[in-house]
Amino acid sequence: MTATIRLSVLDRSRTRRGRPPGEALRDTVRFAQQTEALGYHRFWVAEHHGVPGVAGSAPTVLAAAVAAATSRIRVGTGGVMLPNHRTLVVAEQFGVLESLFPGRIDMGLGRSVGFTDGIRRALGTEKEAMGDFGAQLAELEGWFTDGPRPHPEVHARPAEGLRIPAFVLANEAGADLAAAAGAALVIGGLTGDERTLAAIGRYRAAFRPSAWWQQPYVVVAGNVAVAATREEARRLLVPEAWALAHSRTHGVFPPLEPAEETEARAMTDRERRLYEDGLRGHLHGTEDDVAAALGTLLDRSGADEVLVTTSSYDREALLDSYRRLARIAVGTGVPV
Repeated sequence: MTATIRLSVLDRSRTRRGRPPGEALRDTVRFAQQTEALGYHRFWVAEHHGVPGVAGSAPTVLAAAVAAATSRIRVGTGGVMLPNHRTLVVAEQFGVLESLFPGRIDMGLGRSVGFTDGIRRALGTEKEAMGDFGAQLAELEGWFTDGPRPHPEVHARPAEGLRIPAFVLANEAGADLAAAAGAALVIGGLTGDERTLAAIGRYRAAFRPSAWWQQPYVVVAGNVAVAATREEARRLLVPEAWALAHSRTHGVFPPLEPAEETEARAMTDRERRLYEDGLRGHLHGTEDDVAAALGTLLDRSGADEVLVTTSSYDREALLDSYRRLARIAVGTGVPV
């Protein structure tokens, strides 16, 4: 590699077929301890509602468990979905986290709503709520800074006065919202395609300093799989690729299944196409392969950090992948 980079982790608490959801949450806490020992910089958890394949539905609650079980690694959310929540409540939750674990909490925020119409109704929101994301970000900042907000007589305790780094999870269009809010940008795209690079450029050019960040900060997120051979690394990506294909053909995002079962599965033409699509756009291979690919990504994007989001059925192989990735960073003088 020709540049330095921080490596961090987003774990979605993916369930495995035939195993209880609670096990996935306990696995997440244990995985945080393991990645902390490997030297990773952050460990984030996600928010999903009513999804059979994801146990993580309450990210600030899970973040508290992760922070309590670790001592150094930064802990946060990737992310709390603002359309699903009142900004006062979000500020209070992160204020409690930061007060309990000072200097270790990140506030990752997204604008997604529920997976289905039924989930959105249960949450009391609609797709149109995503359009208010910019205003929600501004309102949330106000609770921390005693700035403008709809109810100036109300104060967020214990959040007011605390400085918790805010990150916006965004696609190409959302990069502009992150810039306007003065938040760090988290954007998917480890292959460094032109649209991603253009969005990063727009974000940097339009960034407005805020109470959260004085300078732009870019995190590029995606799946990275490292193994002794390219085929072994690719196999790590198979369970998630099939789960994605299944969700797009059956409307349900399922628990992960063993890679060998997916590879032997008879698929319809549409399922096969979606499955193959799900295997593209990731970084995978041997340590030399991935080191070269990350070096190219950093050279092209100038990213400050890589957030690794890989999930797989085989947890031992998954941990080995993260171990190999950490070794790549150490071997090239890159801080994790």
